[in-house]
Order: sequence, then C-alpha cells, then structure tokens
Amino acid sequence: MKLENLHDLFVNELKDVYHAEKQLVKALPKIAKKAHSQRLRSAVEKHLDQTKTHVERVESVFEMIGKSPSGKTCQAMEGILEEGEELLSEKASPATLDAGIICGAQKVEHYEIATYGCLRTFANHLGLDKAAELLGQTLKEEEETDRLLTELAESEINVEATAEV
Repeated sequence: MKLENLHDLFVNELKDVYHAEKQLVKALPKIAKKAHSQRLRSAVEKHLDQTKTHVERVESVFEMIGKSPSGKTCQAMEGILEEGEELLSEKASPATLDAGIICGAQKVEHYEIATYGCLRTFANHLGLDKAAELLGQTLKEEEETDRLLTELAESEINVEATAEV
C-alpha cells in the first residue's frame, strides 16, 4: 500500500489493528486458561469480550470510510504474542507465571493504546467524527484494562510472586 497522505496512513493502521485484534481473540482464551489467579483470569476473559467488540468497532470504521474490513499482518502483535507463548510454556510458580501474563498483557495494551490514540487523532484530522468517537471508546477501554492490570499486579500478583523468592 502506498502511503501518500494521512487517509492512506489511517487505512493502513486500521488494517494493522484489525489483524492485531483478531489475533487477540484467538490468543486470550489460551492465556485465561493458564492464569492461576481467579481475578486475573476474570480480567483476561472480560478483555476477550471487549476485544470482540473492538473488532466490531473497527469493522464499523471500515464501513464508514467505504472499505471492506481487511487486515494486514501486524508483526508487532505477532511478536508480543509469540513472547507470551514462550512464557506460557516455561516452568514457573503460579504467581510468577501470573506476573508474566500481566507483563505480556500490558505490552499488548500499550501497543493498542498507542495505535488507537493515533487512529483517533487521524480520524479527527480527517473529519471522521463518528470514527474518532468509536476509536476513542476503544482507546478508553484499553486504558482501563491497563490500569486494572497494574492494580492487580501491584496489590496481589507481584506481592505473591515476591513471596515465592
């Protein structure tokens, strides 16, 4: 795809995040099953439901700009998820594994926060107000998930993992 203007970049990044979200829909159930903490498992399962909604929102944005929903390989998400797969295959104590799951999940969230923040800004500059609103909703949910993961890590999981040393 040739990136001649902001609209082209917007579409390119939309395709990227669409593929990323679809990858997450596949990966999150496996991650939830590996979580030992019930609170962490519930957080991952809740985010899976949100991620399915994020896919639908991205599809709506594609429709708004007259494009068929399609993805392009999101190498960043593939890499983050590959790291997560490696972690899940390690022999680790329960709390340490959960701390690693949170670390990987926050890598995902930070990538998504950056992407949705840019997409919302691009949409605003392109006069795509409804798209900007939908992308902003997703951005807010990604930020909330990141805060929840931080709280869970700091108040419970990392404390338990430290006690295992």
